Amino acid sequence: MNVVLVEPEIHWNTGNIGRTCVATGTTLHLVGPLGFSIADKEIRRAGLDYWVKLELKLHIDFHHFLASLPRHPSLIFFSTRGSKLYWDASYGPGSYLIFGSETKGLAEKVHRRFNSQMFRIPIGPEVRSLNLSTAAGVVLYEALRQTQSHGSLNFRESLSMR
Repeated sequence: MNVVLVEPEIHWNTGNIGRTCVATGTTLHLVGPLGFSIADKEIRRAGLDYWVKLELKLHIDFHHFLASLPRHPSLIFFSTRGSKLYWDASYGPGSYLIFGSETKGLAEKVHRRFNSQMFRIPIGPEVRSLNLSTAAGVVLYEALRQTQSHGSLNFRESLSMR
């Protein structure tokens, strides 16, 4: 599984998502430009000592990210403007779960090009959106549940081990 953050701006969110990726055996892709330096101690602090265990891939921009993908990738985008709910997405073990920046979301051209692959997390009218690290965690665990995978462990087995 892959989590993709397009132009993330807040190092704490990225650090928390990185920790979740380590916990689930998921690759984290950061697509620039970034709103922080990954060398900053704050991002490492947010991910604690897990950051060094993270499978991290950096991409200069969205175009370079797309060019790096294998043939026929499973791309699933998440936005408050998505028309379908995240639990209705067809997740696969190699899916790319793609999120926009905290303040801008995904670019309009991405919305137009990938509209049929755009999903949302339902939220009540009192809230504009979820925090990026919360949204990524909600979606990632649903994808793992649907694919029954958790790194090298079966997802259900890993739950019963706790």
